Amino acid sequence: MTHRLPLLLSLLCAISAGACSKDNETPTTPSPTGSPWFYTALGASDAIGFGGSVPCAPFDLNCPNGTGFVQGLLRRLRAERSDTGYENLGVPGAVMSPAVETLAGQIGRPVERNMTDGQAPRLQAATTHLTIFAGGNDANVLGEAVRAGRGGADVRGFVDQQTRQWAEDLATFVGRIRQRAPAARIVVLNLPNLGAAPYMAGNSTQERSIMQRIAVGLADASNALTSRGVLVVDLMCEPRLYSAANFSSDGFHPNDQGYALMAQLAYPALASGTAAPPAATCPQRTLLPVF
Repeated sequence: MTHRLPLLLSLLCAISAGACSKDNETPTTPSPTGSPWFYTALGASDAIGFGGSVPCAPFDLNCPNGTGFVQGLLRRLRAERSDTGYENLGVPGAVMSPAVETLAGQIGRPVERNMTDGQAPRLQAATTHLTIFAGGNDANVLGEAVRAGRGGADVRGFVDQQTRQWAEDLATFVGRIRQRAPAARIVVLNLPNLGAAPYMAGNSTQERSIMQRIAVGLADASNALTSRGVLVVDLMCEPRLYSAANFSSDGFHPNDQGYALMAQLAYPALASGTAAPPAATCPQRTLLPVF
């Protein structure tokens, strides 16, 4: 159930810790038409386009030919406003949740810090457009914890408790973002059903079903943010994302085609400030037997 990034990329990923601040849950809407645009991407290896034909180095602001979804979104924004500012805080291997970082250390799977403590404090106040894609590394840590026996006899209870904690941490993360960048239009891409991803194909049906339960729980945590004024792009229920043709050779990261589809799905929300609510039910949530 585990996916590990190459050591070279991990060595490139040094991020600074930041102090925590009081959360602000008041939804805000930017006015990008009358103010300078500044796009910030938060995430992990997907934010730098790992798995694509032209990945970017962490924190690289000059990667014009990058084939990741973030780089595709930036090109589209700059086609409208050529002076759009940009910062990419994505770090390969990062998890979103401090709780998952702690769990990873406990099971001997250290990660490159967490997005809440390592990325939110670095967010520039000028940010007007912001994307978050998180949960893939977190899901793999939770899956490995189950394999290590952390769930004991009640694996369902363990998974559900961990995803509830993740939801609370995600809400805290968004609160810190709003306090640091009150004009930011926040677009979250929820997690697809990783139990059905190619990298899980060699696992047992039960292990894949457990990963499905984890991924659905994390996606639901993202979906709940719509009640707080966050725009959610529904990757979970997008059938095209599950085609093997959209995955890189590792079966976990998208390839160029997969990243292009992600950018296509996310751009309307990022550009317009409106998005259809994520689906409450869809076939992609139960591609495997429900665990």
